Amino acid sequence: MKAVVLAAGEGTRLRPFTTSRPKGMIPVGNRPILEYIVEALVQNGVKDIIMVVGYREDTILSHFENGRRFGARIEYVEQEKQLGTSHALALASKLLSNEGFLVVAGDNLIDSRLIGDLLEKREGTSMVVTQSEIPSKYGVVMLDKGKVASIVEKPESRVGNIINTGVYYFESKVLRYFQDREPSVELGITQTLSPIAQELGITPIKTAGKWIDAVYPWDLLRVNSVALEFHGQGINGTIENGVTIKGPVSIGTGTRIRSGCYIEGPVAIGEGCDIGPNVVIMPSTSIGNGTIIEPMSYLNNCLIMSSVRVGSHSHLSHAVLDDGVRAKAGLMAPVGVSYSRVDRELFKLTDVGALVGQDTLIGSRVVISSGSVIGAACRIEDGVKVSGNLENRSVVV
Repeated sequence: MKAVVLAAGEGTRLRPFTTSRPKGMIPVGNRPILEYIVEALVQNGVKDIIMVVGYREDTILSHFENGRRFGARIEYVEQEKQLGTSHALALASKLLSNEGFLVVAGDNLIDSRLIGDLLEKREGTSMVVTQSEIPSKYGVVMLDKGKVASIVEKPESRVGNIINTGVYYFESKVLRYFQDREPSVELGITQTLSPIAQELGITPIKTAGKWIDAVYPWDLLRVNSVALEFHGQGINGTIENGVTIKGPVSIGTGTRIRSGCYIEGPVAIGEGCDIGPNVVIMPSTSIGNGTIIEPMSYLNNCLIMSSVRVGSHSHLSHAVLDDGVRAKAGLMAPVGVSYSRVDRELFKLTDVGALVGQDTLIGSRVVISSGSVIGAACRIEDGVKVSGNLENRSVVV
């Protein structure tokens, strides 16, 4: 059986963290979201994967190549224009045979149990469904007599809380509905399926597996926390005397944890990092490769990506720092209650700190208010307090 992984989109609502990568390549738990998807498929014996790529496709191709390193055989199809997931599936159809196949959205964190439940429980064309507290962000599934009656995409009013996860088993006959669509019109798979749902007799599959989506930048903290559940204990770096490690903590090759550090898992620290001395790292924190955390700093529930430098005496809670962020001493980025406006909607955020885009330079003694989204390649001078959002390449003096 083959699987089609749809990974061509950017994820515009996740900017600035999709400035240089598609949503599926954002690292959580120190691995791209797409890597968890490939792993979930391979663990269920689905090793032939067709990956539809588009936006910043080079980042996907260079990471996965032919898939051999991940136990898979990966072929690629390019979607040059972002014309929706229906168009993406139609492009992939040329590499599909007359057998049933899986379709998986390439930007949600899933585990092997979800794929296993779909393979075990499928009856004809099937889709995995789950419940959501914010169904208006997804395709809401309307059921009738145990089958999918229709799918209401991003409803303006509440019509239910059962949503489509974007994970399907399709019989080969379903492909004609996608191949016959006008390619210049942007359509999602749900928009194609909804009018013919009753005709197809789509089976909803409930799962006990993991399905986590990141819609907005602050959602990455929750996804990272869940991704860390996939990690266990593994110490490959150098641990100096006087370091305390509790719970599941993984430390990569070439990393040095200096004396006086306290680390409480789940925590994942990548390769070639330098931590401490006297740094405190609290649960649900991941730190990417080549990152330096200078002495007397405190990190709690943070997603720190690669090649980041956090200056001494810094305090970060519920923060996301993208690749290449450089912060001098005394950065304060606490968690608190804040409000953020995205897509003309106002969100109240209660557990979010600073969200900082790649290659941003932060001076000493800077305070970033909770919920602030700092764009990529910004420059913030010494002693500044930042509140609210900054566009890419902003300068604050």
